[in-house]
Amino acid sequence: MKRCTKCVMPDTRPGLTFNEDGVCQACVRHENRKNVDWEKRWEELNQLCLIHKGSTRWYDCIIPVSGGKDSHFQVKTMKEDMGMNPLLVNVSNFSWTDVGKQNYNNMLEQFDCECISLDLSPATAKKMFRYSFEKYGAPTWYWDRAVYTYPLWIAKALAIPIVVYGENISYEYGGPEAEDSSSAKNQLLNDVACEYSDEQFAEAGVPPERRNILNPPPLDGLEPVYLSYYAPWSGLRNRILSEAYGFRQLPEWEARDGYIEQYDQIDAIGYLVHCWMKYPKYGHARATDVASYWIRDGIISRERAMELVEKHDHKLDARVMHDFCDFCGYTIDEFWNIVYKHKADYVDLKNDNLLHTSEGNFGTIAR
Repeated sequence: MKRCTKCVMPDTRPGLTFNEDGVCQACVRHENRKNVDWEKRWEELNQLCLIHKGSTRWYDCIIPVSGGKDSHFQVKTMKEDMGMNPLLVNVSNFSWTDVGKQNYNNMLEQFDCECISLDLSPATAKKMFRYSFEKYGAPTWYWDRAVYTYPLWIAKALAIPIVVYGENISYEYGGPEAEDSSSAKNQLLNDVACEYSDEQFAEAGVPPERRNILNPPPLDGLEPVYLSYYAPWSGLRNRILSEAYGFRQLPEWEARDGYIEQYDQIDAIGYLVHCWMKYPKYGHARATDVASYWIRDGIISRERAMELVEKHDHKLDARVMHDFCDFCGYTIDEFWNIVYKHKADYVDLKNDNLLHTSEGNFGTIAR
């Protein structure tokens, strides 16, 4: 496994490419930001908003939100900076953290916005989580795809053409569909939330009437866009800005093992198994992601980043694992047997972090 010579992202990340100097495309694109006329792009966003402001009976645009730091930035930008009247759209978690729910409510209150929230069927979600975890090692594809498609359905139903997503994940961090474009019409092809076939749904035991939400509506008349095209994207900047509007990080006593920060992806608990599964499959997880962001933003050195990665990246928080297992109905041994099924040969799960159970299998993570 080789890592980028500027950040610490490995070449095992799906879709990430490196140049002849061993620099990953995410670092190359971040460096190229200095060549972008951001004032011109901001004015493009302003003109887009002027065209659509007041063009519908109810709302001027739709913003998919979770309530996190990035959601605060998106809503602040569209409501306060652009003067739009947004409708927020959320796909609810199955296990909110206390601070996640507080941040969600804070966002609605601070920016005086309405929000439509979809509560997915727990029974269907459980089937799809189990199916995707066992077959692909990616348990939350079902939930993630609803996050992408449901706002489009609401936009279509209410004839609101503008849907404002956050960052273009493929372009910012590496992956397919990585064109530097404002259009988010191809977002569903970025491999974050894969499409399920009817055969896969049937294999998971999901009836036809429960499948429609994951298929996007016809996009004619819709103009989904990435906010990251119009403003240079920074999770750290978004966190600082959102805190000025009341956003809260996880308190110290709820800090998560395996993470080097406590402000990103703090809305749910068991969902984070999906994020951690990158480690057994590709040899890196969230510590690598965040450390790489910090290097690009000039916050830490590459040497310091490697120290953080080696100390934290392999760890799975016990609360995350237990919450996931409780929802899906797995025993701890069943969970670890599935993890090992997806483990790459080059990955060491580090036995010092595994606590064997009385049943003699892989067991839980020691805290």
